[in-house]
Amino acid sequence: MDPFYLAWKMRLNGYEARFVHLADEINCAMPAYVVDMVSEALNTRRRCVNGARILVLGIAYKRGVGDTRESPALEIMAQLRARGALVRYADPYVPVTVLGDEQLKAVPASDEQLTASDCVLVLTDHPDFDYARAAERAPLLVDARNATWGMTVPDDRVIRL
Repeated sequence: MDPFYLAWKMRLNGYEARFVHLADEINCAMPAYVVDMVSEALNTRRRCVNGARILVLGIAYKRGVGDTRESPALEIMAQLRARGALVRYADPYVPVTVLGDEQLKAVPASDEQLTASDCVLVLTDHPDFDYARAAERAPLLVDARNATWGMTVPDDRVIRL
């Protein structure tokens, strides 16, 4: 059910569902928060976002599907690119996407792609990705989906949101 429809129906019955609007505000602010976390993680390693090679793992709205409608990953990628980052993505369910006026093709989540990146950013926790391997190979991994939760990973290179 659409939460805004629920809030509207509640308002008709005399109730104000402020939590729905607050949740929407938080959700709308998350892409900027993730971009700031990536920037901070890179900065602590003496690397700026401008010119950084960032590999995004997963751009679909949720795990195991290829639907990118309403996916915050696209906004995060756009904001990183606006800051000068060189952004690529790997997603076995989304072979091609459009970002702005540019068509992007997925790259494999290979060891070469992982090690060639300044930062690997997990945005959709697809079951197809080997997160332990990604954490070992990537010089920096920012995990926005808790995909590495409970794994033994190098703590000096993995940032969990």
